[in-house]
Amino acid sequence: MAHSLDTLQAEAVAETVRRLRDRIAERFPERGLVRVADELLDLVGRVKDDASTVRGRIHTARVVSRVLIAAIAVGTAVALWLAVDAARGDAGPDGLDWLPLIETTINDLVFAAIAVFFLYTFPERLLRGDLLTLLHRLRSLAHIIDMHQFSKDPERLRPGFQPTEASKVVELNRDQMERYLNYCSELLSLVGKAAALCAEESRDSVVLETVRSIEELTLGMSRKIWQKISVLSS
Repeated sequence: MAHSLDTLQAEAVAETVRRLRDRIAERFPERGLVRVADELLDLVGRVKDDASTVRGRIHTARVVSRVLIAAIAVGTAVALWLAVDAARGDAGPDGLDWLPLIETTINDLVFAAIAVFFLYTFPERLLRGDLLTLLHRLRSLAHIIDMHQFSKDPERLRPGFQPTEASKVVELNRDQMERYLNYCSELLSLVGKAAALCAEESRDSVVLETVRSIEELTLGMSRKIWQKISVLSS
């Protein structure tokens, strides 16, 4: 089935993560990086599977909020009309009986405006909460991936390297380390793509800013990895 090129497709991202997970499992079946790939695949699946559910919830919340806004507007208008009618009948020669009406009208309009604003923005805030939860998990996963590559130091593979008692044992040869670092870089790139999927579901400024920060975070981490790969290749 053809997909639009205007949006990032969750199915394509999920399939890419699945293939990367299988590649990692074939070369490093005992490494924790496989579990990281499984977690990323689960998060992409959540974005993909929950999209229709979230849209349904948002649509319902939007309809309910609009009905309540209309009810508040009608109720406020009726209350003001009754108050004006009562004040018109009770007003004295000096017209001072209108002062309480003006004060009541201002209070009613302020409270009605606050209620309308809350109800109008409620569907977007509901969606924001769901997406920010997913984005928080993606940010944490990016740091976990960074920890996996942290100890993979190419300098330890140099013939003249002198380890200390605190040095971690290097269990990978040069080719294995390069592949491992490549997998970490690919996972970080896909974390950024998973975050971008959340942006497809919302135009909320907080969500978009969080997505942008995650993309910048993964890009910076990938640069560090490619510096290590460059050292391995030199």
